[in-house]
Amino acid sequence: MQNDSDLKSSKSRSAEITKQYFNFLDRHIDDVVNGRVSEFLEINQVASELAVSHKHLTDTVQKEVGNHPCHFYDLKIIEVAKKMLISTNFPIAEIARKLTYDPSNFSKFFKNWVGQAPGQFRKEHKK
Repeated sequence: MQNDSDLKSSKSRSAEITKQYFNFLDRHIDDVVNGRVSEFLEINQVASELAVSHKHLTDTVQKEVGNHPCHFYDLKIIEVAKKMLISTNFPIAEIARKLTYDPSNFSKFFKNWVGQAPGQFRKEHKK
């Protein structure tokens, strides 16, 4: 049976791994968008970068914040895509390529998450 300090240590380690995961995603996505890295890592590769197993990362993030790490990975990519659609004049195909997507797959991915096509989103949100 775990005592209170073991339980706190376990919880703080879980929170730390989750925080490291989100910080890593932010840096990694920025690296991909800015061409410093050519493609997105898979979750098992991210786990390796964080020096934890794929299963441990998945279980920890899911327990801490309620969803699989892939959910948050995709969500952060969508956030970046939205910012690029609103704040740049890059063609949608170029934004897709910067995010390592084939343009038609990107449109499907974006519409699945946002509920509208990237062009429609841009038209409605661009100032």
